Amino acid sequence: MRNKTFHLRDIILLALIAIIFGVIYYAAAFVYNGLTVLLTPVGYGPMANDITMGIWCMAGPLAGFMLRLPGAAFLGEFLGAAVEMFLGDQWGAANLISGAVQGIATELGFTVTFYKLYNWLTVILTSLFATLVTFGWDWFRNGYSHFAPHMLVIMLVVRFVSMLVFSGILVKLIVNMLVRAHVIKG
Repeated sequence: MRNKTFHLRDIILLALIAIIFGVIYYAAAFVYNGLTVLLTPVGYGPMANDITMGIWCMAGPLAGFMLRLPGAAFLGEFLGAAVEMFLGDQWGAANLISGAVQGIATELGFTVTFYKLYNWLTVILTSLFATLVTFGWDWFRNGYSHFAPHMLVIMLVVRFVSMLVFSGILVKLIVNMLVRAHVIKG
């Protein structure tokens, strides 16, 4: 059985994940801004956040699936947010709080399985926890409490789909390819 501590290889991999996803997160802000501009005239501008949220939560699940260590998902997400901040994105230091919230949310999905399952059930759990926790965070941070109930339901469903597609299915497919290529162990 693998030791439950981070080794130099794990730290280097976390750093690489953070750098790669920090750049992806930075680029996703342009998609977010474009969607906000496109959706605002029809009254769905705030939904741009929910559509792109799955992209902004990819580093955590990837780190969790690749390293299979407690805390890896949190660190992957938090460090990715830190890199995005250092690149000079529009949210500045608030990224660190968002990264911590997203990292904790993703970590919960792995915690429920006691870090023993790394299959499609874990994909669903990490996506579900990330959806619920980040939606709760946006309830306070972005004023979601002021939206009509039907809008909240739509936003929650859209966020879950985004999480499932980007932070769930896409991450799992990337991990499966890395296992098949013998880059990581399955």
